[in-house]
Amino acid sequence: MSKVSVKPLADRVIVEAAAAEEKTASGIIIPDTAKEKPQKGKVIAIGTGKKDEPLTVKVGDTVLYGKYAGTEINVDGKEFLIMRESDIFAIV
Repeated sequence: MSKVSVKPLADRVIVEAAAAEEKTASGIIIPDTAKEKPQKGKVIAIGTGKKDEPLTVKVGDTVLYGKYAGTEINVDGKEFLIMRESDIFAIV
């Protein structure tokens, strides 16, 4: 698991997106231009939560989030997403 030098604030979390599918179940290789944006990832860092709303996710959780959720950030040469906990749909 990656560690980042950035600490999210309040109800924000940093997620490392899972790799996009390289091929279909039948073995067809998917070109880069047709790959779906991943909607699953691992929580790398969490904020402290809001005063009346503690965070329910924790570091290491695998989560599902919306296709266009979060903002892409680059930390120490790696790509991550930073998003509000409310953008996360489920913990798997």
